[in-house]
Amino acid sequence: MSLPSYPSKPKPGDRVAVVSPSAGLPGLFPHVYELGLRRLRKEFGLEPVEYPTTRQMGADPRDRARDLTAAFADPSVTAVLATVGGDDLVTVTPFLDDAVLRANPKPYYGYSDNTNVLNHLYRLGIVAYHGGSVLVHLGRSGAPHPLTFDSLRAALFTSGWYELTPAPEWGDEPRDWRDPATLADEPVMFPGEGWRWHGLARVVQGRTWGGNLEILHWLMATDRVPSAAGLAGSVLIVETSEELPDAQEVFRIVRNMGERGLLAAFPAIVVGRPKAWDFGRPHTLDERRAWGEAQREAILKAVRPYADDPVVVFDVDLGHTDPQLIIPYGGEIRIDAVERRIAVRY
Repeated sequence: MSLPSYPSKPKPGDRVAVVSPSAGLPGLFPHVYELGLRRLRKEFGLEPVEYPTTRQMGADPRDRARDLTAAFADPSVTAVLATVGGDDLVTVTPFLDDAVLRANPKPYYGYSDNTNVLNHLYRLGIVAYHGGSVLVHLGRSGAPHPLTFDSLRAALFTSGWYELTPAPEWGDEPRDWRDPATLADEPVMFPGEGWRWHGLARVVQGRTWGGNLEILHWLMATDRVPSAAGLAGSVLIVETSEELPDAQEVFRIVRNMGERGLLAAFPAIVVGRPKAWDFGRPHTLDERRAWGEAQREAILKAVRPYADDPVVVFDVDLGHTDPQLIIPYGGEIRIDAVERRIAVRY
């Protein structure tokens, strides 16, 4: 398989598809969704285009695939944004029309369960973008996070290199979407503690692959991941979700990647700050720090037998925590472990 290529970018004033190939949560939380759409128009100057299943919970996978295919096929649409994640996109991607997607490549923005689509586009040779949910990030309570919006703006409209920066503050405790009044409230945030580096002090540059760790396990189970040979020299990006897989489960998933031969392909691994709080498990800050430390140890333990001392960077804000930096999926990334800097090419 040849390396994925970057599709053309939208420009302010363009029409962009807003789709729910995973879960139709806009139908359950229209106040959050409408806030995201208003910001998409006001902050980015883009006009959202909805599809029949965008606000529909429990839509048939074939219908969701039809809408996603239609979004790529529409010549008036210049980018595709997922509204949110979910847990069954693995049942949708088999129904996509790959001939249409290949003939009409467009930048796709999504994360979490959308790892299924990102990986699917990667295998079709199309660079996509990990991040930028309409509900979670455009519809963030209080005000948009400036780091998220600066990164998303660059990923939407530019094609050059973009320097990622450690967040001065972070959070993983969103407001409750079930209460519209909380949209006015800022999320709970904590002081940033920077990235954590392991491995040799060297510079690695390559193409990215990965995504949500739990979804990657499903993709391995369904045999939908690229070969180890095809990923050689790539940079693995991983992050964990609000389902809060514990350190033992994280270890097992990463170990299984090693057993498949994948870990040996990656000279560098970038790990998102782990989400460690959810409404059903409201961990204290100290418990969250311990959770993160246990996950870091688990990943290093799992990687060690399979990879030749890769550069590993932890706590990069690329996943289910706030803010979120957008990462090109199949696009270029440069990890400078000498200067301790990370840059991506959008």
